[in-house]
Amino acid sequence: MTQLILASTSPFRRELLLRLGLPFDCVAPEVDETPLPDELPYALVQRLSESKARSVATRYPNALVIGSDQVAVLDGHILGKPGDHKGAVTQLRAASGRQVQFLCGLCLFDAARHHVQIKVVPYTVTFRSLSEEKIERYLERDQPYQCAGSFRSEALGIVLCDRLEGEDPNALIGLPLIQLAKMLETAGVEVI
Repeated sequence: MTQLILASTSPFRRELLLRLGLPFDCVAPEVDETPLPDELPYALVQRLSESKARSVATRYPNALVIGSDQVAVLDGHILGKPGDHKGAVTQLRAASGRQVQFLCGLCLFDAARHHVQIKVVPYTVTFRSLSEEKIERYLERDQPYQCAGSFRSEALGIVLCDRLEGEDPNALIGLPLIQLAKMLETAGVEVI
């Protein structure tokens, strides 16, 4: 079987990919994740997921490389990773009682054939109205400072939601497995 590589150091993506039961390696991509001027959210996650995969493929020319990137979008503005408590409070205040769209870019790059498959998988979260106390308690317990939009659906963050909508709940965590399985099969890898 062709070597499969996840171009990520994210423990969340690694944990998701383990579900498919395929052997894989994790390799850190070398990509500047700064948005380009006037770059739209869909274009950003497409570009970054492909850039991550191609970055790793330069070191593994015969591998199938998975790249993924995620952003949260509120009113057309990208909510990145907050990085700290203050940033997370600001993001969650803005999301309170509103819909936030999480866009997960996915790329499977077949380095040997120079063939790329890319898809953006959206997932919409409708947040409950959040009091300052709930925001503080959530941040104290989950500490989602490295998560897009300050939100971890796979942990306590789920209680912040009124509604979740989308084709693959794994996209919300950072790696849309339904689409990835289809891409792998197109590349000749049978998941099941």
